Amino acid sequence: MDAVRVNAYAKVNLTLDIVGAEGGYHALDSLVATIALHDRVVARRRRDGRVAVRMYGMRSGRIPPERNNAQLAAERFCAHFSAGGADIVVYKKIPIGGGLGGSSADAAGVLKALAALYAVSDMAALKSIADGLGSDTGYLLTGGFARMQGRGERVTPLEGLPVLHLLIACPRRGVSTPLCFRTYDELGANYPPRTEAVLGAFRAGDMARAAALMDNDLFGAAAHCNPDVASALAALRELSPLGAGMTGSGSACFAVFGDAARAAAAAKSFRGDFRLIQTRTVDPSVQGGQ
Repeated sequence: MDAVRVNAYAKVNLTLDIVGAEGGYHALDSLVATIALHDRVVARRRRDGRVAVRMYGMRSGRIPPERNNAQLAAERFCAHFSAGGADIVVYKKIPIGGGLGGSSADAAGVLKALAALYAVSDMAALKSIADGLGSDTGYLLTGGFARMQGRGERVTPLEGLPVLHLLIACPRRGVSTPLCFRTYDELGANYPPRTEAVLGAFRAGDMARAAALMDNDLFGAAAHCNPDVASALAALRELSPLGAGMTGSGSACFAVFGDAARAAAAAKSFRGDFRLIQTRTVDPSVQGGQ
């Protein structure tokens, strides 16, 4: 095999509870899901041990190499597994700086592509590399519905949850994750945890209640950093969804609808001045991410 192509799926944090601190970092408890929106990673073998990563789309050319998680993922994979190197192209569609996990998705996609290219099946080693690249990267190696805890390294896959149909509103300007967490600490607000309650509603078969309970402890801080976050969420709530919230540390917000037709109808009446994406949750382990 000389070339591999994989989809690198975005994610949404349906809940995000800050439950304490671990090792100087915020400890999280989050219900996450991968969505149909994805970047495309193409990897081809090299023989000289070198790694070259090119990125196209979504202003990706502005990402310097030393901050490019796809580049770091490839370098660390090749070093750990003594691989022969690779030429990698990432075609981006996931908005940058929106809390949709684009950088982590690309890193996870590179690891999966190189694992297929070099016949590597050591998932524990891949997960260790992924966890060193970002809080969402280890989770995005597998994706699907999951409960993500700690710094994001503790991932519990969840089965039996329904497909969710979503509209995502993306402000033009993102939110810096470090700044958002610092602002959260400065504001000093405390919020009731939602993750367990949302999971309980899903287990009871009550999707409407589960959606209505979705929330994100970082929303107030993100809106403080970028007022467009609050405007995006307000515009989505005007569409009468089952529930709505913010993903990650922002700036993107999502709304949940009962089916694709309702989401499409709501999209037609959306009045916010934001990029709007209609999508749904997917399981990447199923062929085609269905």
